[in-house]
Amino acid sequence: MLTLRRIIADADALKDPEFPPDLREVRGRILLEQGLLHHVLQNDKTAAGHFVRAVKANGLQYELTGAPGKRTKFQQFDVAQLVLLAQSRKTPEDKKKTEERLKPNEANHTPETVKDGTVGGPTVPETLPLNDDTLLEKTEFTSSTPSSSSVLSHLDPNSQPPLDPLDQCILLGLCLNVKNTSPSHGLTAEQMSPYVARVISHPLNWSIHTMALLLRARLESNRTRTVERSTLQLQALVDQMPTADSTVQERLEYFHGISLPSKWEMQKELATRFLSIGVVKSALEVFEKLEMWEHVVHCWQSMERPDKGITIVKDLLEGRKAEADIVLSRGRASKATKLDVVREAKLWCLLGDMEPSNAIHHYTHAWKISNHTSARAVRSLGGCHFARGEYAEARDHLKKAVAINPLLSRSWFLLGCACLKIEDWEEARQAFFRCVTIDDEDAESWNNLASVYLRIAEVCIFILSPCGALLTAGSLAVLQGDQEGGQAVSFTHRMLAWRALKQGVKHGYDNWRMWMNYMVVSMDVGELTEACRALARVVERRADKDGSSSVDEDVLDKLVDAATRSAVQAETESPEAQQQRSWSPKELLKRVTELLDNTILPRVATARVYRARARLYTFHADYESAIRLYMDAYRLSTAGSMEKGETDVGNWRVAVTEVEEIVDVLRNFGPKIEGYKWGLQARSIVRSFMGKTREDFEDEAEWQRLVGLTEDLRS
Repeated sequence: MLTLRRIIADADALKDPEFPPDLREVRGRILLEQGLLHHVLQNDKTAAGHFVRAVKANGLQYELTGAPGKRTKFQQFDVAQLVLLAQSRKTPEDKKKTEERLKPNEANHTPETVKDGTVGGPTVPETLPLNDDTLLEKTEFTSSTPSSSSVLSHLDPNSQPPLDPLDQCILLGLCLNVKNTSPSHGLTAEQMSPYVARVISHPLNWSIHTMALLLRARLESNRTRTVERSTLQLQALVDQMPTADSTVQERLEYFHGISLPSKWEMQKELATRFLSIGVVKSALEVFEKLEMWEHVVHCWQSMERPDKGITIVKDLLEGRKAEADIVLSRGRASKATKLDVVREAKLWCLLGDMEPSNAIHHYTHAWKISNHTSARAVRSLGGCHFARGEYAEARDHLKKAVAINPLLSRSWFLLGCACLKIEDWEEARQAFFRCVTIDDEDAESWNNLASVYLRIAEVCIFILSPCGALLTAGSLAVLQGDQEGGQAVSFTHRMLAWRALKQGVKHGYDNWRMWMNYMVVSMDVGELTEACRALARVVERRADKDGSSSVDEDVLDKLVDAATRSAVQAETESPEAQQQRSWSPKELLKRVTELLDNTILPRVATARVYRARARLYTFHADYESAIRLYMDAYRLSTAGSMEKGETDVGNWRVAVTEVEEIVDVLRNFGPKIEGYKWGLQARSIVRSFMGKTREDFEDEAEWQRLVGLTEDLRS
């Protein structure tokens, strides 16, 4: 670090004097190399400043803008696409030099034509085509005028002039800085791609073009349609490294102006890419060639050949093999030197991974020889005890692991689950709190943190295991302590649990179990609009597979009752009472109505769901629609679906009650509908039910209730 600081200080001393015009390129090179040095040290802001000054010193003009174009073969209309407009400041000597670069190599006499029509020499690496059935090889801009009002608006995005090689290096540096200052997601790749495409379009130097192709291969590694080209391009770059297709002078001319990795680093990257797409055998061959034995062991594990991996680990432990980087660090003369304790402990851990029957012994030995400093060993011990159901031992080992390495969220999560198992609520709360502190997008940790807040008072709620499975279930009655011997949770803890779940469902949007938890706790703390939203999400995720069981009908009935009751009470409530609620009665009534009409009824048809919607129609005095839904509910009920020959007395008695309820509905709402002959329909329902059940249940006491009901309807 001290050497790097001295290099930076010496380089900073060169930026004060003014360079003459003939040394303008030297000034640009110095600033570019300074920026790359700060980029390596992750001084992003300083690196960006040096890159910008290098742009000005070399006279480069560039702008990242948009232009209408197409990216797929079947695209029917233009969409704004990112494009980098760039133009070098050329002197006559520079132009002559560029023209010489673009001429075919006289030694080989095999000029090649790149895709934009420029004729280039064979001294640049091969640019592999995409060959996709949907994506175009490159973006086709349909307008020669980009959406820009700058001095570069005259450039055609499809045909831009060649750039000076140093300007290409500066653009690649700017591209790297975008990656350094942005999180790793799709937007970063979209921002970097125009820089790389601008450099690839005019290959002028072997090293610069290699770096541009390498960056493009990295950007395309995470997309399904481009991952094949990405891997093959990286393979081609590795293969062309030792060739003599370019001179040493050309390869080294801009060596310090780009971050081109060594051949061995690119081979390691290629092997890692092979592993990511499942080509384990090819990755194994590369790792063996590089003598990266630990990676070789992981490959044998992936191929389900642990015996091969065990042999390699034992050879490493006994000194018959050694990692390439270790050999280089200590010299080949001392190849048989004893392993350092950190490396030896890691190898014993690998051996424990591949020999489950002796895992505890190997992990314990690794923990011992590391002088109790190996987080990997003690973490593996904790995981092994947890898998065996020895939760107290797992907790003790995992506490040591997080003390050594407190930034590994998975260790905290496993510790929290072990503490849940042995009902150490406070320790579990601290563990899951550390999980969400390290990674605030860990949905399972948010869920379990909420569970701990509720379990502190010894009540139950859904718990997610380390694999995301559902362990226990709870209900509103348990939350409120209504069960025998239950202890009510304090409102403070319930609100903490609700807030934790609210964070969790943001990042576990597709996990219906978390939405179920959120729905239950929202009902308990009075956040009814959120409970309504959670129930809708549960039904959306489960209805196709689970049908009617996806709807918590108890919660639905409570929401309908609360919506209708609060709408009536709101007319007489004081403003102070209204402000105490986090939701308005009008908004709740709208949410519940949309929940039934848009989410539940199109997917689920049960008697209770129909009755819930009918109660809303009744509230709005739409009695005709209410009766229609009550009749739909009756047809799905026990009475409506009962067939002749039923022998279950219990079901029959339930059905008698349902017949009386539907008759009461018709008697109460029928007269309010003009021209509706409700009496005839009521008598028909009773006669039909009695006719189907007369033979089996005429001697039951409840039969007289049906007889009396018939007489009342006749009168």
